[in-house]
Amino acid sequence: MVIVMKDHAEETDVKNVTDRLKSLGFDVHRSDGVTRTVLGAVGEKRPEFDRRDIELLPGVLEVIPITKPYKLASREFHADDTVISIGNLKIGDDTVVLMAGPCAVENRDQIMLIAEQVKKAGAHVLRGGAFKPRTSPYSFQGLGEEGLKYMREAGDKFGLAIISEVMDVSQLEVCLKYVDILQVGARNMQNFILLRELGKVRKPVLLKRGMSATIEEWLMAAEYLMAGGNYDVMLCERGIRTFENYTRNTLDLSAIPVVQKLSHLPIIVDPSHGTGRRDKVAPMARAAVAAGANGLEIEVHSDPDHAMSDGAQSLYPEQFEELVSELKIIAPAVKKKIQPYLDNLL
Repeated sequence: MVIVMKDHAEETDVKNVTDRLKSLGFDVHRSDGVTRTVLGAVGEKRPEFDRRDIELLPGVLEVIPITKPYKLASREFHADDTVISIGNLKIGDDTVVLMAGPCAVENRDQIMLIAEQVKKAGAHVLRGGAFKPRTSPYSFQGLGEEGLKYMREAGDKFGLAIISEVMDVSQLEVCLKYVDILQVGARNMQNFILLRELGKVRKPVLLKRGMSATIEEWLMAAEYLMAGGNYDVMLCERGIRTFENYTRNTLDLSAIPVVQKLSHLPIIVDPSHGTGRRDKVAPMARAAVAAGANGLEIEVHSDPDHAMSDGAQSLYPEQFEELVSELKIIAPAVKKKIQPYLDNLL
């Protein structure tokens, strides 16, 4: 349930309500607005609980039951859009953030070249996999910490934030040393042990939608992160598995307005995994921005024909540059803009 405090309620009143809720067995999460404080009470209600006991406490305006299973990720708890700050970069406001880079970090020269190219084109975040979950155990699995070091060096040189996937709790410590955004892949969306650990960290997390996950299941996975205290959560629509096999997945762009109605969390779209085809990435990226996405995550490779992972869905740098130019035309039509070029985002 959500407890809305009166305008400019005294801090002692807020503490009193918080203490009372905790004594009843609830976990309490606080959200401060301009004039009002909102308390989210999460947990199982005791049989003897009567919400009127909370409504009558000093400073309480109203108590609102939340029927959705996800509480902290819902609009009821946090009416305003969540805006995540990474240095000078804002994710979740009226700008569109561009994350670009190769599927996998292959060597130092490769990631340095691509970082320079995507930054020049207008990217804000360098994406790249150091730990790669591959369907085949014989495929390239990534460079591990060495790849993260190369990404960090490239990000620092070109003023880009860094996003990379963490696949397992055992990789978390090393990832925290190098990355600015931790990515949870589709296969791990319901790895609840990993999600609980990520809820304890204080770095943004990009949570990809599972291949067959409903929107509610996706938001419940986000709830795991937020219940642990990490409110800097982004959702990423990357396509779901359907009976259609022309494209790698079916990119569900209807998820964008649905999520934005249900939740306050930013939503990013990955048209590269969503389609699996280079020639379909740009059209779906344009459509995602038109549908109101807060950002895009796009695979870009300087030599995709010889990429060690997912070359067929990676744009050439010149294609990415052309796409950014097109997005700058589309974004204003939906009252957004491409995040302005900054020499150094961090």
